[in-house]
Amino acid sequence: MNPKHRETTEGGIEAASVAGSRIAHSSTEPEGGDRMKRTAAKQLIEQYYYQLTDGCGNKSCNNDACASCSSFIFKDIDRNKLAVHAIELFKKKATLCENQAKRFAKFPLQQSEQSSWGDGSLGTSAAASTSSANNSNNDTIASHSKDHTKIQFLTEDKVKDIIVKCNEEGSWSQLIRVIGAVFNNPESLSRSFLKTVDKSSKEVIRSTETEKEIDTEEEDQTKTRRPLQGRAISAVIIQNSDSGSTSSCEINDQLTIDLDSLRRTYSALMDIPDHPFQGALINALLSLSRTVEIDLKYRQAWERDSNYINIFIIVLEIPLLHSPEFIESAFPVFCRALGHVCIAGQAKLARIWSKFGMDRLRSLLQSLQQLITVKVINGEGRWGQTYQPNDDEGIAGATKVMKIVYYASIYGGEYDPPEVLADEKLIDASVSESMHELLQGAVGFEPKEPQEQKEDPLAKALGVCALNCRKPLVPYEEFINEPLNDNIDISTDYAHYRTDGKFSFIPNSFILMTASKYTSMYFDNRIRMLNERRTSLLQTIVHGGPAMPYLRVRVRRDHIIDDALVALEMVAMENPQDLKKQLFIEFDGEQGLDEGGVSKEFFELVVDELFNPDIGMFTYNSVTCQFWFNPTSFENDGQFTLIGIILGLAIYNSCILDIHFPMVVYYKLMGKKGTFRDLYDVDPMLTSSLNQILEYEGDDFEEVFMQTFRIGHCDVFGTFLTHDLKENGDKIPVTQDNKHEFVNLYADYLLNKSIERQFRAFHRGFMMVTNESPFKLLFRPEEIELLVCGCKSLDFEALEEATEYDGGFTASSSTVRNFWLVVHGFDDDNKRKLLQFTTGTDRVPVGGLSKLKLIIARNGPDSDRLPTSHTCFNVLLLPDYSCKDKLEERLLKAITYAKGFGML
Repeated sequence: MNPKHRETTEGGIEAASVAGSRIAHSSTEPEGGDRMKRTAAKQLIEQYYYQLTDGCGNKSCNNDACASCSSFIFKDIDRNKLAVHAIELFKKKATLCENQAKRFAKFPLQQSEQSSWGDGSLGTSAAASTSSANNSNNDTIASHSKDHTKIQFLTEDKVKDIIVKCNEEGSWSQLIRVIGAVFNNPESLSRSFLKTVDKSSKEVIRSTETEKEIDTEEEDQTKTRRPLQGRAISAVIIQNSDSGSTSSCEINDQLTIDLDSLRRTYSALMDIPDHPFQGALINALLSLSRTVEIDLKYRQAWERDSNYINIFIIVLEIPLLHSPEFIESAFPVFCRALGHVCIAGQAKLARIWSKFGMDRLRSLLQSLQQLITVKVINGEGRWGQTYQPNDDEGIAGATKVMKIVYYASIYGGEYDPPEVLADEKLIDASVSESMHELLQGAVGFEPKEPQEQKEDPLAKALGVCALNCRKPLVPYEEFINEPLNDNIDISTDYAHYRTDGKFSFIPNSFILMTASKYTSMYFDNRIRMLNERRTSLLQTIVHGGPAMPYLRVRVRRDHIIDDALVALEMVAMENPQDLKKQLFIEFDGEQGLDEGGVSKEFFELVVDELFNPDIGMFTYNSVTCQFWFNPTSFENDGQFTLIGIILGLAIYNSCILDIHFPMVVYYKLMGKKGTFRDLYDVDPMLTSSLNQILEYEGDDFEEVFMQTFRIGHCDVFGTFLTHDLKENGDKIPVTQDNKHEFVNLYADYLLNKSIERQFRAFHRGFMMVTNESPFKLLFRPEEIELLVCGCKSLDFEALEEATEYDGGFTASSSTVRNFWLVVHGFDDDNKRKLLQFTTGTDRVPVGGLSKLKLIIARNGPDSDRLPTSHTCFNVLLLPDYSCKDKLEERLLKAITYAKGFGML
């Protein structure tokens, strides 16, 4: 039979086996005999089923109930019905073919081919000993169990021998059969290309002679060399360990495949013109994938076979995975099967892959990206409310495999020193304890079950955190798939995530763009706001008193910092949970309903005042154009807490701020410590000087630098201050031996210790708002900066494409065309003023201006009136000006002099 049609329907055979068990159960035999009969019946029905579906492999078979027979009576019948017929054959005690092939031996070889392989040949099959219907069930099963199939496997030498022989004969049929036979059988594939161990030297080596079949029960214990298997792994490692012992993790991570031999074999196969084996390999992988999926879901194959992981390593090393033929069929099915591997197995695979290096991981990642992209593009006409990328098993399976690659990249990446990671754990515990005390001390706080952040099971199994990895093997950006992001409905995906139902991309956020993750967090924040609103209304009904569904803050423009500080401090003291309500700002003396625009102006005014250098809370670096905490600030902790609350509220309420912090601030907000590698963003000149110290290797080091462990610096008032990095630092010179310690202590002082009080208050305010937010799980520090500051690119071409029109305007209206001609001629300063005028902020949202849904509406006929706007809804009201010059003059005046609600 053609391998394409030899698919195994597990549901059909399972149903048949259950039915057979029930038939046997109806017997009046005692309980022990009843159990034996059920087992025998199940196995016999399986034999009948495979005879009906796969046949016996004998081309001259005359059994009309065998698929190999030319007069097969059950042609064109689906497999569920064949399962029913298998039960009927069992009841009639019909004849079973003498040489029925075992389930996985679907590519029988000729006798000449079998003999060429010696004892470990690939063509051997199990012989069925039942010859007639008159034999008893028990006798049949017993005779079957006596004959074991020898396990088939491949080695480099075997494959190369076949290639040479096929070249000589001018036919590739033997190679095709061999590849098909091994690659469709999990047991055979898992034992292919194994390393061998030399007992005398206790070192793992590759066998150079023809290997024998792997059968640990019958293996000759006197041999000095044997294929390395699961039972031998721990012994080998323990023997080679210097300390005499090793961890279970090290034992489990031992790679039993000879990877170099495997890759040489694939290289030899790739050199064959036109790859004649490709079709057989694809069909075999399709069969293998279905079997592996059942093995992993129902048969605990992973626990039974320590070499089972070799299947995935061997298949994912295939160089043809990215080809259209594999992407359309075998590759997505295999990815789906791999997705059923248990967490411990995924962790083991990730640890093994992490040792393969950047190039191999990147190659595998590119194959997965290509699979997802092709699937997304091919389905573009189908994506909609009823069918999403989440529903495509190929996309979901490839994403799950990509997750293993992602954590392999992190596991093998660069990390901060262990002592720094240990300090960060202590800091994180201290912050959690401080937040708990703060909440418990609040006057109106009603305790509730804390919402613990979901930790990724694979990351937990590996003991890694993406945040701790400073440089992964493969850059984070390469895991993002843009075509997929363009077609994902985040609202639907978020619903899947919340209900733990269908596959969701949110737990696999490495594949999502920042804009997609931002939208996901937006939904999470809105749901939290609605929950707080509902809770407030319920408390009003139960306890009485006025309803407080919003976080209302009333401020005066000329006392905005004092009023905001008092209002937010009161909330923090009474019930910090109220900070998670939707923000509602009111300016004293101004009529306006805050639908987002008033809040944007509030944030802008607060930031402008708090970051004013005259106040002295922050220092400004004219080289980097960024602010840093002033370690000698006279402001109290409340001011820094207010800044933290403002930052948290801005993220929580989807507002963009004009704040320019160095990247280390966002690392510190995520629980990291600042290290020397972060110092450049804060002080490039100082970092350059310290690098000179590290790079200098001369013997006259102390004479050249004349530096001790006492450092000096000036505060904002010009006063010179000193600090000892170590006790009696002025008496300890910096030398070649301790220069790294000096640099690390210097950076630690500037980035952590000198601003400890100020940053602790700032961090506390930020955590009051975001302690339950999923932003730590979704975003990296670089992305947090985008959430706060927005995108830096002013792409008004993208804004024009995304703009909608109302009130009689269309994209082809003369006023609209004149408007865009004028705007595209603006410099960046006027473009930002236009954004400020129309949206309430001059910052570009996450994802760029294409994500800004600007609406331009016609506001009457030509007149001398200035353009106006509704900043809450991003609506620009534009009179139908008669000419371009008038439009430009009116628009410039509006965006230059407009400020405040109702003011022009």
